[in-house]
Amino acid sequence: MPSDFTGKVIIITGAASGIGRATAIKLASVGATVHLSDVNEDGLSETAKLLKSKTYSTTVVDVSQTAAINEWIQRIADEHKGIDHVFSCAGINPTPYSLTDTSDEYWDKIVNTNLRGTYALTRACIPHLTSGASIVNVASVLGTRGAARMAIYSATKWGVIGFTKSMALELGPKGVRVNAVAPGYIDTPTNSNVVEGEESVRALSEKVGVRRFGEAEEVADVVAWLMGSEASYVNGSVIEINGGLH
Repeated sequence: MPSDFTGKVIIITGAASGIGRATAIKLASVGATVHLSDVNEDGLSETAKLLKSKTYSTTVVDVSQTAAINEWIQRIADEHKGIDHVFSCAGINPTPYSLTDTSDEYWDKIVNTNLRGTYALTRACIPHLTSGASIVNVASVLGTRGAARMAIYSATKWGVIGFTKSMALELGPKGVRVNAVAPGYIDTPTNSNVVEGEESVRALSEKVGVRRFGEAEEVADVVAWLMGSEASYVNGSVIEINGGLH
């Protein structure tokens, strides 16, 4: 039987669409109190309409802004006297560029959201995590392998994995587990291949063992499992969710 999250307080960033939205819906459906953030206010409102729960909040937060994260997390901790789980999902999908075509501004945008945002959220949450809590970070298959024209994005996701494994060792003695999911091709609105259209999706699907893109809900199921009691000895792991990508 899947874990019962009734009464559990869960933080989710990047909740306005895609994997973050699907995970919010999943966890709310099994009883969790979810506190959702994103920079997209309209998307957050749409996610809230899809929740089969009234125990939630939505807040516009830019995870690259440390002060905004600290204020948001402190407010939630004061309300609940603790945080049970954290899903660090906020991120920017890459635009393929050769490195000589990138700029410092592009570097800052990708790194500050994908990597610094994960760091800042984790740091803010640590004092409020209860024993038995967990953190799940979103990495990528490009955090386990390289790809041409994806150097900066890949660097952030390798960084998320290294950060995850280090925090698993640092927080494990306190009863807090830290893991990551590494999605492959997932059908989300911000996936550049989905934006390019059906032909691009079909071509890339041929590289996947199951010959299709994954659904955001399939990632959400793994996130919920990692947070649950069934994964109580899973710590410092990176779960690839890629349908057999070669």
